[in-house]
Amino acid sequence: MYSFEPTDEQKLIVDAAKKLAAREFRSRMRDADEKSEPAPEWTQAGWELGLLPASIPEKYGGYGEHSALTWVLAAEELAYGDLSAALTLAAPNLVALPVLLCGTAEQKQQILPVYCTDSYVPASAALMEPRFDFDPNSLQTTAVKRNGKYTLSGSKCNVPLAGDAGWLLAYAMLEGKTQGFLVSKNTPGIAVLQREENMGMRALPLYSVELRECEIPLSQRLGGEAGCDFQLILNSSRTALSAMAVGVARAAYEYALEYAKGRKAFGEPIAQRQSIAFMLAEMITEIDSARMLVWEAAWRLDHGLEAIRESYLASNFAADMALMVADRAVQILGGYGYIRDHPVELWLRNARGFAVMEGIAIV
Repeated sequence: MYSFEPTDEQKLIVDAAKKLAAREFRSRMRDADEKSEPAPEWTQAGWELGLLPASIPEKYGGYGEHSALTWVLAAEELAYGDLSAALTLAAPNLVALPVLLCGTAEQKQQILPVYCTDSYVPASAALMEPRFDFDPNSLQTTAVKRNGKYTLSGSKCNVPLAGDAGWLLAYAMLEGKTQGFLVSKNTPGIAVLQREENMGMRALPLYSVELRECEIPLSQRLGGEAGCDFQLILNSSRTALSAMAVGVARAAYEYALEYAKGRKAFGEPIAQRQSIAFMLAEMITEIDSARMLVWEAAWRLDHGLEAIRESYLASNFAADMALMVADRAVQILGGYGYIRDHPVELWLRNARGFAVMEGIAIV
């Protein structure tokens, strides 16, 4: 059975992530959203937390041991500050952690030290495809083994930081299974197209990417000839996004709560009105419920147990919960909730993305 008490090390990480989120993320959130670009201070200040190097063993340049539970504790706090900032900071995970979890010894030696330096190094993954019936276990992007290489062909969307990423982990169907392929930035056949204009997560650069007969060496298949455990990667990704959904929802709830306690109507705070009080009570109940699902999924990942059901339930529940909480936060603020003077409309736009995004974070 898993414990609900964080370790001393995890408490330190959570405290540091909380301070960073308040100091760097929340304070620049609105400006970054309006400009549609991440604040430069986010990445370097966030990188100083050392979350990714602390997940990588010393022999690859890191100084720690990977823990999904530690990551989800930090991810909630970072997303509480700002979702786009959290996703930007965690983008190197999209390559480093799958390599750590599934890569060959050679891949680990080649890739992991890149993400253990003092400076933030962008990376990305391309999983989603621009079609209504997208299924991560039945991709239209294909990988074909021929002439001593893998040839990748297909279209991808919602690829974070694709314009700057040195490594891209592209997912494609190979012999009926979803597999990952490490593609370096300058590989012929990879084309980063226009940046996408989305309703939310506006400060996170998301791109469409085309793989046009993109040839890579056999050695760049994630896991080598044996391949990778894609379900493990998918479970880890869903757990990560669920934790961030909890963070966004908590931000919206706490803002609405403080507003309701301070806003008076007919001589009393609106928080004392039954309709508002019941809304707030349901919001925090759903947030805490989602957090328990996230923690259970992360705990199972850390203990090598199957987490398909747990990560899927956490993902579905947290996506619906975040949207509900953010929407009710807007309702509690009334007309003020719909204007940019208050951040609840931003959280509502961001929360809507959890139901339509897959594979843009991993723990």
